[in-house]
Amino acid sequence: MAIGRETVGNLLKITKPRWKTSITKVEPNRIITRGYPQEDLIGNISFPEMVYLLIKGELPNKNDAKMLEAVLVSFCDHGVTPPSTQVARIMASTGASMNSCVSGGLSSFGKYHAGALEHSMRLFQKIINEKADCNEDITSGNGLKDLALTIVEQYIENDEKIPGFGHRFHDKDPRPSKLIITAKKYNCFGIHTELAVNIDNLLREMKGIRINIDGTNAGILSDMGFDWRFGTGIFMIGRVPALISHIYEEKTYETPFRKFVEVDDVCFHEFDSVDHNLKKREL
Repeated sequence: MAIGRETVGNLLKITKPRWKTSITKVEPNRIITRGYPQEDLIGNISFPEMVYLLIKGELPNKNDAKMLEAVLVSFCDHGVTPPSTQVARIMASTGASMNSCVSGGLSSFGKYHAGALEHSMRLFQKIINEKADCNEDITSGNGLKDLALTIVEQYIENDEKIPGFGHRFHDKDPRPSKLIITAKKYNCFGIHTELAVNIDNLLREMKGIRINIDGTNAGILSDMGFDWRFGTGIFMIGRVPALISHIYEEKTYETPFRKFVEVDDVCFHEFDSVDHNLKKREL
């Protein structure tokens, strides 16, 4: 019996799929996420547990679930001051849709806003992994303190800022101390967070700089086994509800096309003759 071209095509699609995923399998009337039917998860696990399941591929124990919940809550909002919130509200004032405004806010995350968590996680994990690969015991004696001193001195010598330390608004970020207490309570305080605390102690003494929310959560999430590449994504999960709230507030309580800057507040300066001529030629 001859096999039609269409049948052959369907067989090839089955044997050589274009997409591969281990996250969620979708079949007619059936959705399986990380091995669990979604109808069994609904009403039985919390949102942080679902986030953990999706990212790490397994359900967390109770301590890890509570710790991740605390981390997400700590990222919830920082008022109208962050650039992402300002962008989202400016877009909302133009009448843009909710999804466009949220996208605009999230697209504003970068190296200097929301990027510190990922950079800090990468720093801690890289250093700890390097020491482990060399079979160096940094958990006994002054091992972690000496390692922290090496890191601090290197960054100071290069006139660089250690990601996760210092804050543009707070002299003392109010969130880290509670997070560290919570991490110890749920047995999520490990070598990465301990390294972060040692760096904090040194920077506070040498430069008057304290650890911030990103440095603290970088240590905690690393101790929980999250790869540093998830850093910005986890921050986004925590911050999206705030963006939605700010967008709604802008749309319902403020006048459309609200001015954030008046013309008189803008300083205009002239091009010099060379730049001006170049600009004219480009046009």
